Amino acid sequence: MSAVVHSINISTEGGVPKLPINKGEILFAGVKGDFNRFRTEKKNGIGTRAVTLFSLEQIKKLKSEGHAIDVGTTGENITIEGIDWPVLEVGTRMMIGGAMIELSEPTAPCSKIGKSFIGGAFYRIDHELEVGWSRWSASVIEEGEVEVGSQVILL
Repeated sequence: MSAVVHSINISTEGGVPKLPINKGEILFAGVKGDFNRFRTEKKNGIGTRAVTLFSLEQIKKLKSEGHAIDVGTTGENITIEGIDWPVLEVGTRMMIGGAMIELSEPTAPCSKIGKSFIGGAFYRIDHELEVGWSRWSASVIEEGEVEVGSQVILL
C-alpha cells in the first residue's frame, strides 16, 4: 500500500480538535486557514513547527487500547495512512501532494489533548517515553496544494 493523505485538519481559532477539510494549501507558515501559536519559532528563517503530522495507523492502535482519540483530536494538520511511523526521524523529507516538508522534531504532547486519552494520559504519545508514537512537527521546504487522497512519498 502506498502512503496517502487520509485527512487535512485545521482550526481557525486554534486548539483542538482540528476539523477536516477536503483540500488545502501547505504554506511556509503552515496549512492555510489553520491557527497555531507555536509557529513563531524559526530556524534559518523557516518555521520549524509549520505543520503537524500524525499516523492513521497509530490513531487506530490507540483507539484499540480504549483511548478516545480520533483524527484531528490531537491537533495534527495532516493525518497520513501507510507510513511505517516508528522509522521516521528528524530530517526526513517527504512530498505531501504538491508540497515538500522536512520533519523537524517529535511534537511534545500537552494537556490540551488530554481528552483523547484514558485518564488524560496525553504522555502516551510522548516521544521521550514512547518512541514511534508521537506526532511530528515539520518545516515546509516547498509550498503546495494537498487534498485528501494525495500521495505521500518519503524522499
